[in-house]
Amino acid sequence: MKAHAITDRIYALHADIDTADLFEGIWPIPHGVSLNSYLVKGEKVALIDLVRDWAGAPEALEAEIAQAGLFLDKIDYLILNHLEPDHTGWLAEYKRRNPKVEIISTAKGIELVKSFYKITEGLRAVKSGDILDLGGGMVLRFEEAPNVHWPETMVTYEPESGVLFACDAFGGYGKLGDRVFDDQFSAEEHAFFEKESLRYYANIVSSFGLFVKRAVQKLSALDIKVVAPSHGIVWRKNPKEIIERYVKYANYMDGPQEKEICVVWGSMYGNTKKGLDAVIAGIEEEGVPYSIHRVPNEDASFVLADAYKSAGIVVAMPTYEYKMFPPMAYILSLFERKHVWNRKAFRLGSWGWVGGAKKEYDELVAPLKWDSLESEEWAGGPDEAKLEALREKGRELARRVKSA
Repeated sequence: MKAHAITDRIYALHADIDTADLFEGIWPIPHGVSLNSYLVKGEKVALIDLVRDWAGAPEALEAEIAQAGLFLDKIDYLILNHLEPDHTGWLAEYKRRNPKVEIISTAKGIELVKSFYKITEGLRAVKSGDILDLGGGMVLRFEEAPNVHWPETMVTYEPESGVLFACDAFGGYGKLGDRVFDDQFSAEEHAFFEKESLRYYANIVSSFGLFVKRAVQKLSALDIKVVAPSHGIVWRKNPKEIIERYVKYANYMDGPQEKEICVVWGSMYGNTKKGLDAVIAGIEEEGVPYSIHRVPNEDASFVLADAYKSAGIVVAMPTYEYKMFPPMAYILSLFERKHVWNRKAFRLGSWGWVGGAKKEYDELVAPLKWDSLESEEWAGGPDEAKLEALREKGRELARRVKSA
């Protein structure tokens, strides 16, 4: 990896994380993720955001700082836009290596520096509108962006170049390799990164859509020429693309969503699957696109991504011990936590000796404000009349999605 010049005085530094570890201890990253930091040179030098000791990230960071003509102990300021440990986990060791560095964050961020890393000296709290003059015409301005996606979050802006250092805002999964800028990737590669940015948003940010919209509105007064997040592509050619993408994602919470259906299903012995096949046949007859995810076979991370963008949801699962199929109960709890609200929905499922899933299901989805068709349940295998009823429910759901 190498340091990439955004301007002659601002450098993007990054480490590609390629590991079987789960992001935040929950979300799979089969295509990896980048940890991005930024070096800003005036008469004094600031490093914006750090890394954790993960898959060689500190060594990569140190090497790239050296490529930019500096050393760790020559950095005057460490700006922490966000205190989540993927951006700060190496902080205690870095402070030991560079004891004179001044750490800058919001007031809430400074408290997290103290509680996470037991550092009490060389700290400065800033608020919206505060500036840091590095000399030589290089000035950094701070803007608080609370709950995007932790309450201490801020962004940093450099007015001369128009670079917005956005930390987790406008980020995405996926390794970058030896390229970091949006104009260095093909259309096919951008399609991949767009899919991974949606999954990242659904997994990490979707609970805070209202705050994302507030932050974008607040930042609209800035002349943003480059969006430099702490995960994913640095947008220098078309920064509006990633900003508008995040606004679209935030709007998925209340709508409009994409006119497609996310099918989530689990089946113990195939009887629920037989009914689901009839529903899918009805959806196909109406020509509405759909995605399909089997749980627990497929990780919830990927289910969330498609559910979050889709106007329609199908939930298919059997009764299990008088209640819902347990993997589906977990998915629905995530839907509530991640604000998968205001969808057109339909639930179906079989039962063996007795039903019971419907009661628990109705309780779990009540906070989601779904516009639901009447559920369909049956004992054992579905007969022809039930299959036709399910096929019609698929058609009806698809029609509702088309008119949404």
